[in-house]
Amino acid sequence: MTTPIADRLRDSLAVLASLDTVLPVLDAIAGRITRCFRAGGTLYLCGNGGSAADAQHVAAEFVGRFLLERRPLPAVALSCNTSILTAIGNDYDFSQIFARQVRAAVKPGDCVVGISTSGRSANVLEAVRAARELKAATIGFTGASGTDLAALCDDCFRAPSVHTPRIQECHLVAWHLVCEAVELEIVAERLTSRP
Repeated sequence: MTTPIADRLRDSLAVLASLDTVLPVLDAIAGRITRCFRAGGTLYLCGNGGSAADAQHVAAEFVGRFLLERRPLPAVALSCNTSILTAIGNDYDFSQIFARQVRAAVKPGDCVVGISTSGRSANVLEAVRAARELKAATIGFTGASGTDLAALCDDCFRAPSVHTPRIQECHLVAWHLVCEAVELEIVAERLTSRP
């Protein structure tokens, strides 16, 4: 059957099926986030629109839980405080709404994640640049053409698509894989540290 919905579903499944080609970077990202948490660091996430929603979703998975009971893990979505966002956007520039928060809170040992389907969102790029200046780890989530963001990050997941809906779908699946991997490591650490 060929309908617009059936066509898009086939497109989505084909892109998701190709995720196995980028599993090494997801392992690297999960490892970097786990090391951040183990060292007492905080994970900061930023993005616009659907990517802002992803940042909030991921922060909730770490502060709450994904699948397992474990200690809450410190994660903050920088898109949540509307007073901060509007003050910085009004008094400075919209490109600074995340970077200024990074400069206020982030320290070495923390990890800053920039999420941008295009890889060109100015405010996300500025946040990652600020994180690098502060010697924090940097992670990107973008699409296949997101070279600007990828160039600034220690690790960058590039969804194997140039179409925003497919990229967003890949990001959700990738984040769930990362959240589960981090959680399993944190829980395993707790179990092995028992006398």
